[in-house]
Amino acid sequence: MVEHGGLDVMCLNKYCSSSSSSSTSEKESKLFKQWKVNLTENYPQKNAEILSAQYGTLLLLIGISLMLAVTNGEHSVKEEHLMSFITTLMILQLLWMLWYVVRKDRQGSLVSEKDAHAGTSWVRGGLTLLALLSLIMDAFRIGYYVGYRSCISAVIVVYPVVHAVHTVSQVHFLWFHIKDVIKRYKTFERFGVIHAVFTNLLLWCSGVMSEAEHYMSNHNRRLSSLGFVNHSITEAAAEESDLDCNCTTSACTMFSSSLYYLYPFNIEYHIIVSAMLFVMWKNIGRTIDHHDSHKKSTSRRAGLIVGPIMGLLALASTIGVLVVYSIHVEKSEKMRESAIVMFYCYGIVLLALMCAAGVTGLLIYRAEGLPMDTSKNPSRQLDGGMLLGASVGPWLMSWCSVVAVVVTQSNPQYRWCSMVYALLVVVEKYVQNLFIIESLYRKDDDKASPGSTGTATPEIFSVAASMSPPYDGIVNRAYDEQDKCCSGHRDSEQVENGQVYGGNRKPSEVPLPVGSLTNKPSRKRQILRNIAVFLFMCNISLWILPAFGVRPQYDNGLEQEAFGFPIWSTVLNFAVPLGLFYRMHCVASLFDVFMKV
Repeated sequence: MVEHGGLDVMCLNKYCSSSSSSSTSEKESKLFKQWKVNLTENYPQKNAEILSAQYGTLLLLIGISLMLAVTNGEHSVKEEHLMSFITTLMILQLLWMLWYVVRKDRQGSLVSEKDAHAGTSWVRGGLTLLALLSLIMDAFRIGYYVGYRSCISAVIVVYPVVHAVHTVSQVHFLWFHIKDVIKRYKTFERFGVIHAVFTNLLLWCSGVMSEAEHYMSNHNRRLSSLGFVNHSITEAAAEESDLDCNCTTSACTMFSSSLYYLYPFNIEYHIIVSAMLFVMWKNIGRTIDHHDSHKKSTSRRAGLIVGPIMGLLALASTIGVLVVYSIHVEKSEKMRESAIVMFYCYGIVLLALMCAAGVTGLLIYRAEGLPMDTSKNPSRQLDGGMLLGASVGPWLMSWCSVVAVVVTQSNPQYRWCSMVYALLVVVEKYVQNLFIIESLYRKDDDKASPGSTGTATPEIFSVAASMSPPYDGIVNRAYDEQDKCCSGHRDSEQVENGQVYGGNRKPSEVPLPVGSLTNKPSRKRQILRNIAVFLFMCNISLWILPAFGVRPQYDNGLEQEAFGFPIWSTVLNFAVPLGLFYRMHCVASLFDVFMKV
């Protein structure tokens, strides 16, 4: 017995020994696997957004540093160095997009979810038009650089070729993949998407810098012709540099003058692309909330009369102001002042009408009382953030103009018009931002009827329930109490089945009062659509003027007298591009508002 028990104990000890060793190895393997998972999956996924954002910021800062060194005019950093850096970034983005498309084609289930709000079809259509104009600009650049091929670096000629390939490939990527919600290789994809975002931001900065330099040279030449500035030293240096490099074709002048008119479209193309790719970056790893959204069949043309007519009048007057200002500002001093006065009067009237339209829209929303949509939507959040961020530049320029009008000693005839215009710019952007953001965050009519709190459907069914036919025969009180207890369940069943009564009851023949769900748009909705169309056309008008050279802040001399030319030119180089982007972004947002209303 003892021996047998001893054997049992020995066997038990042997078993325990092997068990402990195996359990230890299992624990070690589990710890290793857990450490590996934490190192390769959990940790990077928690920090990949920050790491990739820092990577993109570093790329942007390197590019801006090179741009600042190039604008200095010294020979330490040349233009071909900057173009080599940007060309390398574009090639890396092309390789990433090619890898993404090939990998997705090989794995059909790579992307299982899509964000319906990211990159709508009309945005991609407008972006394609801007891309076509950018391709024309690349063709002009190639023709211009070919004329100077004997005295410039080969990198400068290669740059527009790579940019054209980059534009075509990027438009294709945005058309077919911008809605993708990436679920695999999230860490790597974050770096790829953010690389594309900041590559386009650098291309935007480069375009802004080139356009600002071109406008400043024309401005200085205009002032020199009027006798305000003596640029003999600058012109002599330019002539000395031109002696060493002459164009070998007769089309160089045509190419260089045409580039000026295409710069605004190329600038807007890159900033819109960076915004769309940023939404894609925010959507990586996101879980989309799927819900049925029934589109209304209302006719969006109903009642559209006042808004389009006033918008077309604003656009026509804008073209007239553009032509007259461009001609008169280069004439005598008196004609230059009359052109500036004409611009300020036009701007005051247009901005006042836009403020009135925005306030009217806000009052209509207050009267309707629709609830706010607080669901997560990266595209909508980015729209609001960009509206506020892009407003900073024009607001800074406007307040500088107000300060200049107050402190300056000169008294031209447009002095107080400039102050009124600057104050209206501040108010108009404030009101328009409120109108657009509130319009985008209001719930649709199919989710909440006007004047309700978002519970329009139960209200309709409660009215129908009061019209239910009476019971025949004896009323069962127990069934009646059970019916009261289960009313909530039956209501949900009725909503799902699209019926008034659950179970086997016969529905009532009385028609339901569904006036709030009719297809005919209400008067308030018609007014909102006219407001959206009018503001849409006005923002296009206010984009056209500064994009094609109508910038009285350069020509009136008030701000330059108060702040000095170096400081004021720096403010304008910062504020004008943001103002152009603000107007173009408002155009896109107002189109969304029109489609939503």
